[in-house]
Amino acid sequence: MTQLRFALAQIDTCVGDLDGNAALVMQYARRARRGGARVVVFPEMTLTGYPIEDLALRATFRKAAWDKADALAQALKKEHMGDLFVVAGTVGTDVEGDKPRNRLVVLHDGVVWAGYDKHFLPNYGVFDEFRIFSSGERSVVLDVDGVRIGLAICEDIWQDGGPVAQLAKEHIDLLLTINGSPYEEGKVHTRVDLAARRAHEVNAPVIYLNQVGGQDDLVFDGGSFVVDADGTVLQRSVMFSPAIDFWDFDSSADHQRRARIAAALDPDHEVYAACVLGLADYMVKNHFTGVCLGLSGGIDSALVATMAADACGGANVQGISMPSMYSSDGSKDDAAELARNLGARYDVRPIEPLFTAFQRQLSLEGIAAENLQARVRGVIVMAYSNSRNLLALATGNKSELACGYSTIYGDAVGGYAPIKDLLKTRVWDLARWRNQAASEGMALGQVLVWHARHGAHDVGELIPRSSIEKPPSAELRPGQKDSDSLPEYELLDQVLAAYIEHAHGRADLLCDGFDEDTVDTVMRLVDRAEWKRRQYPLGPKVTALAFGRDRRLPITSAFRE
Repeated sequence: MTQLRFALAQIDTCVGDLDGNAALVMQYARRARRGGARVVVFPEMTLTGYPIEDLALRATFRKAAWDKADALAQALKKEHMGDLFVVAGTVGTDVEGDKPRNRLVVLHDGVVWAGYDKHFLPNYGVFDEFRIFSSGERSVVLDVDGVRIGLAICEDIWQDGGPVAQLAKEHIDLLLTINGSPYEEGKVHTRVDLAARRAHEVNAPVIYLNQVGGQDDLVFDGGSFVVDADGTVLQRSVMFSPAIDFWDFDSSADHQRRARIAAALDPDHEVYAACVLGLADYMVKNHFTGVCLGLSGGIDSALVATMAADACGGANVQGISMPSMYSSDGSKDDAAELARNLGARYDVRPIEPLFTAFQRQLSLEGIAAENLQARVRGVIVMAYSNSRNLLALATGNKSELACGYSTIYGDAVGGYAPIKDLLKTRVWDLARWRNQAASEGMALGQVLVWHARHGAHDVGELIPRSSIEKPPSAELRPGQKDSDSLPEYELLDQVLAAYIEHAHGRADLLCDGFDEDTVDTVMRLVDRAEWKRRQYPLGPKVTALAFGRDRRLPITSAFRE
């Protein structure tokens, strides 16, 4: 009988930061040792960060990463942790073709003790691995105290055949997979179901260790877990926060013992947390300590500001009210109330004097005059960003991006767009959820356990109710409403979901029951706005098809069906 304790080190790495990532491995290895672990497991491409994209093509980077793995193995032994089996990811090199490999290494007894190269290289959606890496050819079984552990990397368990099929013939006691699986709403259950199928295939428990953290527009949600041979969930780590958890394997047991199972999150909490983590990590990894954004009193800027306060603390949020001659008193009051609720800094910068100065020179009318107001506001936001080293946030949502309902160099300015992958109706849902969570005691900064270190500010309702309930308007002309230019959002978002996320063409949309005028209007707006979307800031991907990463059409296209 062998009992083996595993430490599941769900960490947040930074692409290219070999020193920082190695320091994290050392930190968590110490915690694993203190917890009595024999094997400590880290995510895919631990030392390099993931995805490294074309960094992998630099031979100097690959050598530096390999040297770092070797130095890390020695450092572990020097600190009397050489008897640990440290399973981590890095970039290797195919000696025959001199091409990069997505590699799993085992650090033990002061050396890089074993290695395994990823077989299946995804080339769909957000992934571009087939172009960058070459494929591994062999399966690997790691023997630890007589326990046979089959190794795999992420996509290797998603595809039938390959190393898992081979490991099924090897009489392994456990299947261990390290992963860099990005968040996508609804994907959590898919992973568990997949792992359960693979557990049945190899007739052994499966450890699924996932990365956590944001990297540009990708968010990795963690949520690492263990399933038994029969698919029963034995352990689950928290989502959206670094963690180390322990699970004990008993070679003599027919069914393995359960460990800590973190509670599942409400679907709205999941999506909201993904947006907050994406923003928080984008700030940290690009060395921003604060953000600035325009506060109009509308729902989009209110939700973005609240997410920012959850990510970095209200005191680090600079809200800017930029009223025009068309701004309602209600909107100005809502913006001020939101800033007070968040504990944010708040300035009022009326744009009418600047608008008037431009008009003396330009005498614009109609849409051009409306866009000028947005561009004056964009200049002010970027002035705050440049002068105070603040990350400027764009506040547009997916419905607006889809239809081109934004102004280039106006409300589209910014370095990051936290809600760009949320349809308008989802924005309202998340605003209501955050207010409800606040009323139940979730103070600012508590959405993510990891980021709860800054001062919490508990006010009950965070987003003013009128910002959620009033009809949305850009307030660029008297009495303006979004519904003047767009179908009502409840209908629009249904069409957009079908057209964008389910790839329904015109005939499909008509069969879905949408009327012809609505279908033609939405398709025309979406297709004509591709040039704008190409220029929009990046933001966290939370749906199956996000603009920029997953869905990109020709800028000029005559195809309408």
